Parts: sequence; C-alpha cells; structure tokens
Amino acid sequence: MAASRAAARTGRLTLPVLLVLTAIVTITPFAAMVLVAFAPQSGQTFPDALIPDKITFANFEHVLSSSDVPRWTLNSLIFSFVSVVLILLFASMAGYAFAKKRFPGRDALFWALLATLMVPFQATLIPSYILVSRLGGVDTYWGMIVPTLANVQAIFLMRQFIVQLPDELFEAAEMDGASEWRIFTTIVLPLVRPALATLGVFVFLWHWNDFLWPLVIGQSGEMQTLTVGLATLQSENVPINQIMAGATITVVPSLLVFGLLQRYLTDSIAMTGLKG
Repeated sequence: MAASRAAARTGRLTLPVLLVLTAIVTITPFAAMVLVAFAPQSGQTFPDALIPDKITFANFEHVLSSSDVPRWTLNSLIFSFVSVVLILLFASMAGYAFAKKRFPGRDALFWALLATLMVPFQATLIPSYILVSRLGGVDTYWGMIVPTLANVQAIFLMRQFIVQLPDELFEAAEMDGASEWRIFTTIVLPLVRPALATLGVFVFLWHWNDFLWPLVIGQSGEMQTLTVGLATLQSENVPINQIMAGATITVVPSLLVFGLLQRYLTDSIAMTGLKG
C-alpha cells in the first residue's frame, strides 16, 4: 500500500518536473538573446555578455536609427498581415466548399491537395521563382505574397472545423433564399471566428519568421524583410549585441499578436473539446 502511494506521488511529480525542464530549455535561448541585447558593447564575448555589468538601450537605439531597419520592418509587416488576411479568406472559402458543398470530384480534389503536403517546399522553390520572375514579380510585394496564398494546411484546418457545423443551419438559410455569399459571411465566418484567430496566429508567425522565400524574391535591400536583413548584418561584422537587439525587436509583433488573440485561442480549444 505504501509502495503504491509512493509511486502515485512520484507520478504526480514527474509531469510538473518535465514541464518545468521543458520551459527552462525553451526560455533559455530567448532570455540569452534579451540579456545580450541589453548588454553594453564593452568588448565582452558572447558567453560573458550573458551577465552584463549594466543595462543599456544603446544597441536598440543604434538598430532603430539604421535607415534599413524601418524599411525591413515595414516589408515584414506588409508581407505578414496581407498574407494573413488573404489566406484566412481563401482558406475559409475553400474549407466551406470542401466541407458543405457537393460537386463532382470534391473528395479526389481534397485528397490531391493534401498529397501536396508531402512535397517539400525546397522542391518547388526553383519552379516558383522561375514563374514569378517571368511574370515580373521579383522585388515586388505581390511576388512575395501571392505564391504563399495557396496554403493547404490552412484549407485542411478550416475544412475540419467547418465540417462539424450543423447542416441544418445551411439548409434553413437556403430555404430562406440566402445566397452563397450571405451564408458564408453571416453563418460560416461568425461561427469559425475562433478557428480563424488560431489559424491567423500560426499564419502570421509562419510569414513573419519566413526566411527562404523572402530571401529569394527580395533581392534588393529595399525589399528585404526583417529576418533577411538581420541575417545580412552578420556578414558585415556588426556587434552581436546589436544583432540580438534586432532579433528582440522581431519578437515583439509576435507577442502582440498572440496577446491580442489569446482569448480566441482559448475559445477555439474549448469549442474543440466540446465537439462530438
């Protein structure tokens, strides 16, 4: 009996300990980045800069005063926010069609789309670049944004969420003479708002942190995103404190987006738990 109680206590302690260790491993790189960003440039090497003698904002002032950083930030914001809006619109429309509309070849087309998830992005990088370049999309916003709009993962997630909505809602709307667009805007979008918020956070993070495609398309300094621009600073022998300050700045929009949409993320998890 005593052995079973000891085993139960050990089991209850194991999960919290694992969670704490996982949190420490996850937070340590972020904490190191912030500490180095606020450390003064006093000739300290990277390990020593983790314990700064004093806190300074000089690294942030130097990074923000650069003529390139505001432009890189603007490019990242345009790339991320425009992509989020369009992907959510197209994914919700496609998800609604695959979930609630019947048309020939619907299931075959859906599974064909899912099959494309097995094709790595690197395999389609060169064909995508050739197509965009021949259409004149190099060093343009549309060339950076349009090829990323066909997001199969987003379509799949929206389809799986919409398919759980009661069919009676759509049948009643059709009997009342509502058009497809009205059904989509007044029934589908309000009901999938938590899913849209969840997906919006993920899509924003994907695009905000994207490096390879913006690197290929944004060849001039004026069209580089923040992630690409910060990577170029390493080749210019910029002090690591300033590089870490720039990296810290890139985290701020992600934290703001997550903080603003956290309530919807919680609602989405709760609604998923109540389904079926």
